[in-house]
Amino acid sequence: MADQYAQSGEDHQSAGIRAIRWDEPPEGPVLVLLDQRRLPAEEVELVCTDAPALVDAIRTLAVRGAPLLGIAGAYGVALAALRGFEVEEAAAALEAARPTAVNLAVGVRRARTAYRAALADGGDEQRAAGAALAAARELHREDAEASARMARHGLALLDELLPGGGHRILTHCNTGALVSGGEGTAFAVALAAHRMGRLRRLWVDETRPLLQGARLTAYEAARNGVAYTLLTDNAAGSLFAAGEVDAVLIGADRIAADGSVANKVGSYPLAVLARYHHVPFIVVAPVTTVDPDTPDGASIEVEQRPGHEVTEVTAPRAPLPAAGTEAGGGIPVAPLGTQAYNPAFDVTPPELVTAIVTEEGVASPVTAEALAALCDRSRQVTI
Repeated sequence: MADQYAQSGEDHQSAGIRAIRWDEPPEGPVLVLLDQRRLPAEEVELVCTDAPALVDAIRTLAVRGAPLLGIAGAYGVALAALRGFEVEEAAAALEAARPTAVNLAVGVRRARTAYRAALADGGDEQRAAGAALAAARELHREDAEASARMARHGLALLDELLPGGGHRILTHCNTGALVSGGEGTAFAVALAAHRMGRLRRLWVDETRPLLQGARLTAYEAARNGVAYTLLTDNAAGSLFAAGEVDAVLIGADRIAADGSVANKVGSYPLAVLARYHHVPFIVVAPVTTVDPDTPDGASIEVEQRPGHEVTEVTAPRAPLPAAGTEAGGGIPVAPLGTQAYNPAFDVTPPELVTAIVTEEGVASPVTAEALAALCDRSRQVTI
């Protein structure tokens, strides 16, 4: 088998949430993931020794979240190179593992470019592999820094839009340390508000059908001492109607050039509710999530997930399928043979988005020109 499990120790608790780490035991380099399919019931590490194992971990959501997928993809290229596998083949498989998440492709290409450049410069395979690993580690470091900067920009925006503090924030899916090299995207903003004493309540959508809000965001909120309340996705409307939501904060898996935002399915209805109830709808994502090659929302490829995720419920402690096999075997909640519509994401048009917060600043109103300016600023900083 190309991957294995190891129960994480007590040091994991004291060190905080570590969703991904590179390790080099005597038997060879590995990429170690906190298996998010097991949370919150247990903290278990998944050890990937080759790219196919990582591809399976990405597809089955053992590792997920746009920024973290970019980091994982870069490390996956380095892993293939250092283990002596075909790098181009590994890179292609990794890039195709989740088509909507643009960060995955960005991370893969960055490490692959470093690998190719080292070879072109006369380096041998080992040197090229080292260059790929260095690129992955640099991306990991940059993402942690971007997370902190997004938190500062997002908190400043909240204070501008909602002076006086006492923010009641509604969030969807999971956008914390489990998706990032740092403390996350949208959740990092809420966490910053909490630490400053300006967060009154974090409303956490369950996020069906895989319950990333209930399993993961609630897990992170509890670990950080954040006051939170869990709700079913279809209860959000009653919260808005009762005047209990001051702002919506979500992440993004891809942002088109015009500002259209692809995020976990269920985000678009929140944007519609927010607009009707005059509540700010704020997207928090690194500049790498902006894809200038995708012109608009209609051009975003939305991943379709297996129907059994809707027709069955699987407990986190349930046995996981072997690598490369189809999941299932959960508790049926629909008649046998039921067809399910299960898009992983939906797309929110820019006119429903109050602001997009990045590490380079805030785009508000959300326009193609404002996003292009943020991307240009990021490129200038990189250069």
